[in-house]
Amino acid sequence: MNKLAEQINDYLRYSQIERGLSPNTIAAYQQDLLEFLAFVKEEQMPAWPLEAVEIDAFLAKERDLGKANSSISRLVSTLSRFYQWLVRQQLIALDPMSQIDAPKREKRMPLALTEAEVGKLLEQPDLTTDLGIRDRALLELLYATGMRVSEAVNLQLADVHANLQLIKVLGKGSKERLIPVSALALDWIKRYLPVRDQQLLKRGKSSDYLFLNSRGGQLTRQAVWQKIKKYCQQAGIAKDVTPHTLRHSFATHLLEHGADLRVVQEILGHTDISTTQIYTNLTQKHILDVYQKTHPRI
Repeated sequence: MNKLAEQINDYLRYSQIERGLSPNTIAAYQQDLLEFLAFVKEEQMPAWPLEAVEIDAFLAKERDLGKANSSISRLVSTLSRFYQWLVRQQLIALDPMSQIDAPKREKRMPLALTEAEVGKLLEQPDLTTDLGIRDRALLELLYATGMRVSEAVNLQLADVHANLQLIKVLGKGSKERLIPVSALALDWIKRYLPVRDQQLLKRGKSSDYLFLNSRGGQLTRQAVWQKIKKYCQQAGIAKDVTPHTLRHSFATHLLEHGADLRVVQEILGHTDISTTQIYTNLTQKHILDVYQKTHPRI
């Protein structure tokens, strides 16, 4: 089994170094493959199963544990890539995953806040505190740019080009993109910077990261979303806010106000426009609501 665990580690290193995948993606692969390894060990298999029926048994067990179709689809995707790598490395001769179909994924519409709800959310941080000013600047930036939380916490001071109203973002697969940012969000960042610098001075630290925690270290994704959950509760927003809610809201509101789909695709950093098109369903619903509320003959 140590040999199989080593092969997983080799594959994860390959995925990180050769394919340039993000730490979050690598962590997801690792979780999936370790679950598969636990199954192989439990079934006392001496090597990776080479029969589709054996892999189907693993997927059936995962379904029995209550995993959703989306999770099973991810498992199939992870195993497919892993087995392809095993073949290329000549560790196995045939790929059994070619006989396995992923379950159809349920398309869930992304949840977006209304413009009024976003306004309430942005007003929640306590501006009499240093952390409140930081949180307001961060929330304004997330809504102004549609960037991912992971992209925001990795922003460095040099990435903010205030004179051009642009921010350089390092996205998925280490792909850089320049995205526009509103003057309002830049004003909040400008207001936060002296607070940030004073915080570092007090602690005798230095940092290139834009957003810092109370100890002067890099802010984490988990901390950001704990804050957003807290602020949503304070604002009386009952929706089930996810890590992408402000990103979804940004894209939806741009399209509702007439933005071109291709422009939104570029700003969000989607490689495939079909990923961006899901927001058009939300805006069509908005158009229908407006029509029904405003047409005099309805």
